[in-house]
Amino acid sequence: MANERTALAWVRTGLAVVGAGVGLTSLVRVTDLPEVLYVVSVFLCLVGAAAAVTSVNGWRRREHAMRTGAPLPFPRPLPWLAGAVALAGLVTAGAVWASARG
Repeated sequence: MANERTALAWVRTGLAVVGAGVGLTSLVRVTDLPEVLYVVSVFLCLVGAAAAVTSVNGWRRREHAMRTGAPLPFPRPLPWLAGAVALAGLVTAGAVWASARG
């Protein structure tokens, strides 16, 4: 059951990232933040969708490894997901900083 819980955790993470994208869009609409943050919002929604989709592939790979006694595979999307979230955070922080100063 741990494999299923891991896949569901990836889906929850994807949903949270999509939610962050939607929330950022709402925040930009009600404030005077730069509209470049709409691009960040779309990026976050796409990253969240990709995380959810790749969870199925990861689940299959781990399931196959467990059934055949092979070593468990490294979660390939993890560095990409972390990097994408970090990039979105940096761009958002930069845009908020620039908006506050000017």
